[in-house]
Amino acid sequence: MDFKESVYSESAGYAFYKTSFISFLRPAFIKCVSLIFYNFFFCQHRAAFLPGRIPVNNVDHSLDEKIPFVPSWVTIYLDFVYFWTRMVTFFLKRYRHRVYAQIADFVASMGRLYAFAAEVYRKNLSTTKRPFYIARPRFFLIHLLDPHLMCIPSLHVMVVIYAYKKFNAIAKSLGEEEKLKEQALEMKQGALAISQAILYVKQHSVNCIAAALYAMTCFDPALFPSSEAEAFTALLFGPPPVSGGIPAECRIHPSAAPSTQLPEADQAEIKSHILCLYRHFLSERDEKRFWGEPLINFLRSSPVKK
Repeated sequence: MDFKESVYSESAGYAFYKTSFISFLRPAFIKCVSLIFYNFFFCQHRAAFLPGRIPVNNVDHSLDEKIPFVPSWVTIYLDFVYFWTRMVTFFLKRYRHRVYAQIADFVASMGRLYAFAAEVYRKNLSTTKRPFYIARPRFFLIHLLDPHLMCIPSLHVMVVIYAYKKFNAIAKSLGEEEKLKEQALEMKQGALAISQAILYVKQHSVNCIAAALYAMTCFDPALFPSSEAEAFTALLFGPPPVSGGIPAECRIHPSAAPSTQLPEADQAEIKSHILCLYRHFLSERDEKRFWGEPLINFLRSSPVKK
């Protein structure tokens, strides 16, 4: 790939500037920001300051102990917001008004994604054991700003999956699917890297990934059917291909992820568990009832946070 055309070489700030100042895009930007702020930040911090109003369950699994705590993955972990905003920049710079409608829909729907996940959080919160590690400034900020009460489903995984799938969809709508196939692959690699990072920095359990895959299938079954969820899981822990080198401005390109390799037997066991739990959630789903009921049932069968 010519990295001058890399999504990772783009600025996230440009996306915020354009979506807030272009009149056609501004309503979607306002809706997105307000939904994210209310459904993630406000609701989570309110629950932290007023405990006891919503049950909180621990969702750790024994397989989490097979995944080492690797602090160097934190940069990849924290990239998930920049991940999708760089994508907005990439399209706006190259296609301008041709892509306004698709970008407005994508930005607004990212806010709806947060509200969708919050339908579970409002009924039952969840947490995992995470080491109190503040040797690096980024971890200090994580512990300071994140009460760690919204683990199932993992919004990190939902956001990056939605971004790479919508990249494909927007490229197709523009008739540029073939031209942008390298960038589409890059986006998928980035989604996989961030999904792995949440495990290596101990912000989520393997159970949270299965729940996120299920939530995405419920949120947009045409965009993320079960076949895509299974294919995505199969690629976890695989090293991303590197081509052309990594330029200085692409510090958090998936190819730059720390070299951490789990034993193949552990990889297989973890991926098998994620798929089995994902399939279990799907089998429990009743189209006539609340989509999150299988997740609520799972949470209420998990240990209560002490």
